[in-house]
Amino acid sequence: MKSVLVLLGVLLTLTAVCEGGVNGKGLLFPNPSADSFVQLFPLKPLNLEAFTLCMRLSVDPNVVDSEERETILFAYRTQDYDELNVWQEKGNLSLYLRSSSQAAFCAVPLLSIFRTDLCVTWESSTGLTAFWVDGRRSTLQVYRKNHTVQSGGAVILGQDPDSFVGKFNEDQSFVGEISDVNMWDHVLMGDQIRNFSDELWLGPEPNVLDWDTMQDEVNGNVLVVPKKYN
Repeated sequence: MKSVLVLLGVLLTLTAVCEGGVNGKGLLFPNPSADSFVQLFPLKPLNLEAFTLCMRLSVDPNVVDSEERETILFAYRTQDYDELNVWQEKGNLSLYLRSSSQAAFCAVPLLSIFRTDLCVTWESSTGLTAFWVDGRRSTLQVYRKNHTVQSGGAVILGQDPDSFVGKFNEDQSFVGEISDVNMWDHVLMGDQIRNFSDELWLGPEPNVLDWDTMQDEVNGNVLVVPKKYN
């Protein structure tokens, strides 16, 4: 019986589905990996002409902040395309929409062992794109005007899938903590984004990704961090 329980515990560690979201908890990716990731299940399809994407991150700088390393922060992959990816790469934060070569870049201080509040906003009608770091906005850029983010993909934390939920690269994996990944289908007001950084949320409820309510699936060596540590 003891061996059966041990085997069951291993299986639960490898893949665990949370029905009601991680609900204020965090996710720790302790080591580089080619098989540890979390899939998030959106509240509605990501058929988007605008969005605000927010998250809280801290990293292992000994791994993530090496000059040449590319580290995936958020990935949304359809069957054929990297539809929406956010990276830290070569001293920049970057947003890629259905492209692996053309991006919006923002040169900011590298992520660190201390938590950073990161938001990215984009709207198709103008192409206006901004990165918000700890409540401070970058200079606006024009990127992918009149583009539409397509539905039918998978939202992945921890890995950059080069196929649909597959073909991961350990050298691009996320190493650190992620929490409070939320997404809206419109661009939030600046004061609302600053409230996110202050953890005093007074704006509309997230309607695409809601950290507190959406389902998620944990795969591999990913630890769910209890709420008391957040």
